[in-house]
Amino acid sequence: MSKIEIDAVTAEFYGAFDNRGGRAADVARIRRLLLPGGVIVKTGPELTTYTVEEFIEPRERLLTDGRLVEFSEWETSERTEVVGDIASRFSEYHKSGTLDGAPFEGGGTKNIQFVRTPEGWRIVAVAWHDRA
Repeated sequence: MSKIEIDAVTAEFYGAFDNRGGRAADVARIRRLLLPGGVIVKTGPELTTYTVEEFIEPRERLLTDGRLVEFSEWETSERTEVVGDIASRFSEYHKSGTLDGAPFEGGGTKNIQFVRTPEGWRIVAVAWHDRA
């Protein structure tokens, strides 16, 4: 049962950024999926660490101001390990959309850390690496 619940939280996380077909991206749902003290890290030369709010605000703006349209990202493969009330998931993903009028595609790897709370599985941390 744990793996099924983690799959659902992960799908919800990826789905939060989807604004295809004119739908409004629901980036605010990240507040429900992550613990309030959760951390999000973008790796690479411009290593950046975000709080939940620091992560949400610019993405919400980007996905609603018309600059990034027809955007979605989705998991293409995963490896999840659950031990008691903690879990770790390595996730390969693909993304596509149109940014400032130019179509793009990309992908990368995310590592998502989960804990089981009385309300169900929640994300503690996300680290991601985009492939060039």
